[in-house]
Amino acid sequence: MRILAAMSGGVDSAVAAARAVDAGHEVVGVHLALSRAGGTLRTGSRGCCTIEDALDARRAADLLGIPFYVWDFSERFRDDVIDDFIAEYQAGRTPNPCMRCNEKIKFAALLERALELGFDAVCTGHYANLVPTDSGLELHRAADDAKDQSYVLGVLTAEQLAHTYFPLGETPSKALVRAEAEERGLSVAQKPDSHDICFIPDGDTRGWLAEKVGTATGDIVDRAGAVVGSHEGAHAYTVGQRRGLKLGVPAADGKPRFVLEVRPVSNTVVVGPKEALATAEISGRRFSWAGAGPDERSFACEVQIRAHADPVPAQAFVEPDGLRVVPEVPLDGVAPGQTAVLYVGTRVLGQFTIDRTVSAVPAGV
Repeated sequence: MRILAAMSGGVDSAVAAARAVDAGHEVVGVHLALSRAGGTLRTGSRGCCTIEDALDARRAADLLGIPFYVWDFSERFRDDVIDDFIAEYQAGRTPNPCMRCNEKIKFAALLERALELGFDAVCTGHYANLVPTDSGLELHRAADDAKDQSYVLGVLTAEQLAHTYFPLGETPSKALVRAEAEERGLSVAQKPDSHDICFIPDGDTRGWLAEKVGTATGDIVDRAGAVVGSHEGAHAYTVGQRRGLKLGVPAADGKPRFVLEVRPVSNTVVVGPKEALATAEISGRRFSWAGAGPDERSFACEVQIRAHADPVPAQAFVEPDGLRVVPEVPLDGVAPGQTAVLYVGTRVLGQFTIDRTVSAVPAGV
């Protein structure tokens, strides 16, 4: 096949590209410039898409003997990922920019251009598996549970999966990938993995949002509506947050309180006991299937609401206005805007963006 290898400058994408070459494919490397003013150097494991990353990717491509290009996707990334991230927080939701990047950039904008240029597939260093079946490709978890990235790939559609290549999915551990990189002479063999949000390299999401949307003083209230504190911007709070609340009125039982809800229209943050974070039901209108969807309107599955959360057995319902999921045991600290990915065993069935949650604890309790 003609393969376009997305090379971030990290060890995973470099080894993935190398394996594509070893498999006999015609491989071309590409690095995505996602910022018009990218930093020069990384700071440990923080940030990505720096000039240093582009140079690391180029060195890896040179070693592999494949053509290499840098494509400017900064405008598309700003519109589809950064602006979406800001808008979601302003709307009181908790977005996942990595999901949005996979959906809009790596497997939409990049894949579209790759197909236009005559490539058969895009290769990435994600840890996930594609399994061929009579009804098409299925997306499954990686062999290495610790590195499995199938959750952030749950947004991929059947058409996108048909043009995707994940060479690392069957690798038992990341240590083996690093060892292989060493053997191949790749300079990125021991390069730290990227963490946090790539466009907020210092990790200060609250400060970054304050610069983008400003501050606006509002009330922090308990479940009964009584004012217990104040804040300088509801967008800076997420469901489940405990630290940094600075409440002026202690709880009657003396226990810590957590953010239960963010109401952007009234610029109000609702807090309450940890037990009130238990969620009995979630639903969302925007959903997609990763391959063939279910035949039934109601089906058993497992639901996962964070990249590294444990999956929870659940019952899912396909309804006229979206998907509704009822877990066997309450989920903890679910926020609108998060992505719920549905699994059946190791297979990713699909995903939806959570619009509504139902607490397992009545407001009066």
